[in-house]
Amino acid sequence: MKKIWIVLACLACSLPTFAQTADEPASKDDVILLLRTMQSHDTMEKMMQAMIKPMEQMTHEQYAKDKDKLPPDFEARMNKLTEEMLKNMPFDEIMQAMIPPYQKHFSHGDIEALNAFYASPVGQKFLHETPEVTAEAMQALVPIMTRYSQQMQDRMQKEIKDLEENPHNKSGAASAPQS
Repeated sequence: MKKIWIVLACLACSLPTFAQTADEPASKDDVILLLRTMQSHDTMEKMMQAMIKPMEQMTHEQYAKDKDKLPPDFEARMNKLTEEMLKNMPFDEIMQAMIPPYQKHFSHGDIEALNAFYASPVGQKFLHETPEVTAEAMQALVPIMTRYSQQMQDRMQKEIKDLEENPHNKSGAASAPQS
């Protein structure tokens, strides 16, 4: 009976040690495993590919707006530049740069839980669908961001004009335009 109590006492003392491993900082290997489980490299490539169409749409809208100021091959040149930029994206470098922030914000236990989620069927579905969701979201966001950017540009031009006309007006009370 004494031996059972000794074993139980040893287990009770060692339980906090097991629990602590979850709170330990994530190691570089933990994060690399997570990034692999999340298929981060492939997902990032797919997201970049999904973003090409909305970026080309923005280029087209810019050309349509300023075609009198731009060369006729503007769209083709910008689309080629965009595709080259995405094709030459330094994904491996990006992956390495992501490790320290993950280590800073997630513990070993967090990373284990994330790995379990992303390895699950719903986690895999999330990873599979994310590029398409991102592309659809980008298409929905482009008109909003374009409109907002134009409003901000108009507002800044107005502020500059007001300051040029009245240099003593230093109110600096610029506020975002209302939608």
